[in-house]
Amino acid sequence: MQITIQGVGTKVTDALNDYVNDKFKKLERKGDFITSISVTLSVDKLEHTAKADIAVTGDKLHAEASSDSMYPAIDALIDKVDRQIVKFKEKLKQE
Repeated sequence: MQITIQGVGTKVTDALNDYVNDKFKKLERKGDFITSISVTLSVDKLEHTAKADIAVTGDKLHAEASSDSMYPAIDALIDKVDRQIVKFKEKLKQE
């Protein structure tokens, strides 16, 4: 699984990079159908936003979360992505 992290209006520090990688690496346990993840971290005045585009076998998932700080935004994003992956996995089982 390839993880790409990009900053828009903010610099992606080593600490942020490590934090995002650690969080998203845990998703590998959900299944091998995740091919790549693109994470965009942005700051707009006082709002920190984390977005993820996840390429899975035969489909794409997208999630977005905002907060007043980047780390809670990333945590909320991980929760949303995790829920979407569980739904996608259930959908695969039904087919």
